[in-house]
Amino acid sequence: MSNSSAPGKIDEVRKEVDRLYSKALSADELMRGITVLLNQHMLKYNWVGFYMLEAGANPPLLVLGHYQGAMTPHTHIGLHEGICGAAASSGKTVVVDDVKLDPRYLACSLETKSEIVVPVFVKGKVVGELDIDSHFLAAFAEEDRKLVEYCAELVGKRLEKA
Repeated sequence: MSNSSAPGKIDEVRKEVDRLYSKALSADELMRGITVLLNQHMLKYNWVGFYMLEAGANPPLLVLGHYQGAMTPHTHIGLHEGICGAAASSGKTVVVDDVKLDPRYLACSLETKSEIVVPVFVKGKVVGELDIDSHFLAAFAEEDRKLVEYCAELVGKRLEKA
């Protein structure tokens, strides 16, 4: 059984993300819509949330914003903590096929098996990230990565317009 999402489903969800982008009146509304959409329509996306850098925090701190899924104890994450901190501090997408094998993983749920974290950029600077957990090992194929990066890119564009 393949762990990748069906290409037709990815295309369908991407069109819906475009619709959300065109109708959302704010970045906040867009982020809320993306979390709901991805959590409801992508079978293996069991927890979907945005962490945003808190303005003026010293040291820098990621703060949980809109999310869908189970409650998490990790509402504030330092830039050098966990997979989320790694993605934000490096400015690069991080895909972990098996969180048990990655010492950076901050356990949120015993059910989480894999994770993808994609930075959100505004004018070339990381301002936050889109974090997705899955109850399936190696849940995030290349198509999933492209979809999640596209979502993060649109949020960055909307934030630039704010």
